Amino acid sequence: MRLTLFGAHGGTGLHLTRQALAAGHTVVAVTRRPGEFPISDTRLTVAKADVNDPEEVAAAVAGADAVLSALGVPFTRRPVTIYSLGTANIVAAMERHSVKRIVVITSVSTDPHPHAEAGFLMNKVLQPLVNATIGRTTYADMRLLEAALRATDLDWTVVRPAGLYDADRVTAYRLEEDRTDGFRTSRADLAAAVLAQVDTTEWVHRNVAVTTTDGAPSLLQLMFGEALARR
Repeated sequence: MRLTLFGAHGGTGLHLTRQALAAGHTVVAVTRRPGEFPISDTRLTVAKADVNDPEEVAAAVAGADAVLSALGVPFTRRPVTIYSLGTANIVAAMERHSVKRIVVITSVSTDPHPHAEAGFLMNKVLQPLVNATIGRTTYADMRLLEAALRATDLDWTVVRPAGLYDADRVTAYRLEEDRTDGFRTSRADLAAAVLAQVDTTEWVHRNVAVTTTDGAPSLLQLMFGEALARR
């Protein structure tokens, strides 16, 4: 299958590229900096494109069997548009080239709720604080993306991870419709869950939350690891 991947140069996008190639797919990895892309393969095309440029997006989508989006930007208090406007350009390109299948990544925080497995600190302090401050514009734009996809005739699936962390391999993960009690998702597992959607129709026209169930670190472990990583 020929897959066009937006956000290929990000943490999840690199996992997704490697996993798709390992599974035998042909991949068009879309990035603004093709010369810096760290993966090479005979079945990989690294395409230079800015998701805000409709013509560059259309060229990347041409010939695809499915489109995957791992678009992402760091948290900011400024307005964010990459998810909604970028995806609008992707949708227009898919309609132009008669491509129907799209899988996009947003976040469980587009539908904020307590996580039964998270505890007081996450549910009552950290999650509300992030949602109301540095994550507010990001999650608002993700909600616009989700609403726009629901209005299309595409075969869309929205994959919603919980708090992301790095892991070097795919482990056990759980899929649940719309929301989840879990609060951590490894980027490797998120990539695996996204890639799995190209071979199934189970989650078409649905939101699916994905959380890691095997060896996910606790909140304190993640905070301690981040503190060490910053030194």
